[in-house]
Amino acid sequence: MRPCGKPRANGRAIALVTLATALALALPVPALASGIIDNVNGIALDADGRLVRFRALTIDDEGKVERLLPDRYREPEQPRPRKRKRNEPEQAQPKRPDFKLDAGGRTLIPGLIDAHGHVMGYGLSLITLDLSDTKSLAEAQAKIRAYAAANTGRKWIIGTGWNQELWGLGRFPTAAELDAAVSDVPVWLERVDGHAGWANSLAIKAAAVTAATRAPAGGRIEMAAGKPAGVFVDKAMELITRVVPPPAPKDRDIALEKAQQALLRQGITGIADMGTGIDDWQAFRRSADRGALRVRIMSYALGLENMVLIAGPEPTPWLYDDHLRMGGIKLVLDGALGSRGAWLKADYADAPGQRGLPMIPSTQLRNIMSRAAMDNFQIAVHAIGDAANSEVLDAVQELSETYKGDRRWRVEHAQIVDPAELPRFGQFGIVASMQPVHQTSDWRMATARLGEARLKGAYAWKAMLDNRVPLAFGSDVPVESPNPFSGIAAAMTREDASGQPAGGWMPEQRVRLEAALDAFTRTAAYAAFAEKRFGSLAPGQRADFLLIDRDISTSSPAEIRGTQVLETWIGGKRVYVKGQ
Repeated sequence: MRPCGKPRANGRAIALVTLATALALALPVPALASGIIDNVNGIALDADGRLVRFRALTIDDEGKVERLLPDRYREPEQPRPRKRKRNEPEQAQPKRPDFKLDAGGRTLIPGLIDAHGHVMGYGLSLITLDLSDTKSLAEAQAKIRAYAAANTGRKWIIGTGWNQELWGLGRFPTAAELDAAVSDVPVWLERVDGHAGWANSLAIKAAAVTAATRAPAGGRIEMAAGKPAGVFVDKAMELITRVVPPPAPKDRDIALEKAQQALLRQGITGIADMGTGIDDWQAFRRSADRGALRVRIMSYALGLENMVLIAGPEPTPWLYDDHLRMGGIKLVLDGALGSRGAWLKADYADAPGQRGLPMIPSTQLRNIMSRAAMDNFQIAVHAIGDAANSEVLDAVQELSETYKGDRRWRVEHAQIVDPAELPRFGQFGIVASMQPVHQTSDWRMATARLGEARLKGAYAWKAMLDNRVPLAFGSDVPVESPNPFSGIAAAMTREDASGQPAGGWMPEQRVRLEAALDAFTRTAAYAAFAEKRFGSLAPGQRADFLLIDRDISTSSPAEIRGTQVLETWIGGKRVYVKGQ
């Protein structure tokens, strides 16, 4: 299930939420102040990814970590007053912190970083029709019908989240089945992975798509009886989205605030936004200008045009006290397994004759990567299938001969890799940006799509570490829940929330807690050239941390999955308290 599609939404189809209400929790936070977080069960990571224990954390007046104390904080002794000699300078008094919090022995961990998500897509999914909880086509139709009835007057109905695999259809849904729910308004619903869209007949008509319409390169129009059946895959989605009204700026502002609130509740203090467009960037800047951008956003431009339009001749500096930076570019080389768009070396086991959809020709891929590298932008390439991963590895090998130094090339997802090519990731210093929750959602589908024999390099986290590959974990939100504790548990067990498959799918690829936590903190920051600014609570870094309800170092994976965030702090300031 995967992807990097960016869900769109109709500006007129957004839920009726006033901007004042949506931003009620987004007022500027208090000014920086030095402080002490005392009496904690502190867990951090050192430079080698090993657990470090501490009992107190001191914060300087710039919101940075000053020290991790092995014992509880003690007030500095005040010097005894005495008469000063003539011309003797006044003795400096020990500086007292501006505040002190007794955490009551609660567990404190570094703020968690999602190394791959879609911030605006997540926010828009929270204020439009969401089908991610539907378990059948009939249930989805009922929800679509109810949404349309509750939102009369809309010129389009927009939504996300459907998944024919969860519905047990064994095929894509059709326009006729969507018409059975809503036929008097155009409807456009993106698949959960963002790599396919489902249109009703009015939407297809509005886009002037007919039986004679040809799918663009890198796309596929599902056909039935010689005419479009209703589902458009990857690049073919553009045939419909070009006529869908985009969200208005105020809707993007609401969506961003909703996304931030949800991320902070789940302990996400930083996120790599994979595929930032100019409208997204402007929303980030508007929020930051109001003092309302709390989550740190490491932005990767959606293609060359947005890279140049937003950042210009080089990556932007860190802005707003390390809350925002565009440092790289995101390219999409293939599709997803769920829509059979992932580019494979051999046919899909459950669809002979299909090998997926390479979306960027080989020469063009190298030209784009070279153009970005020339201006020192970091390059992140979405690759799901083994053919796509092989193509990225070949491109990096060629470009590494010209572009030397610490490039930190990124492969996003790296889901199906030829086992013989796993060592190549480490050879070229490539960051493997992977999402543990994809494996627990996908294992049945991946087995059906490829067959057992072709899965030795699938979702291979432990093999990446064994090949000395930096491993950064994320969620691909809104494709999956951004809950990082579910991701940590999945990485440790390769089991889903119900414990399936028992013992884990390909359990040899499980990783230990230290590695999973490292991939959601220190290495996730490293993956975006941010490791000197935040990620591990090292002295001098931003004081981004969580207070949680259990000691994850002594908890079972099932217990870790249920972890509750009690407080979220960013830059030494409390930005979320559970229940408030």
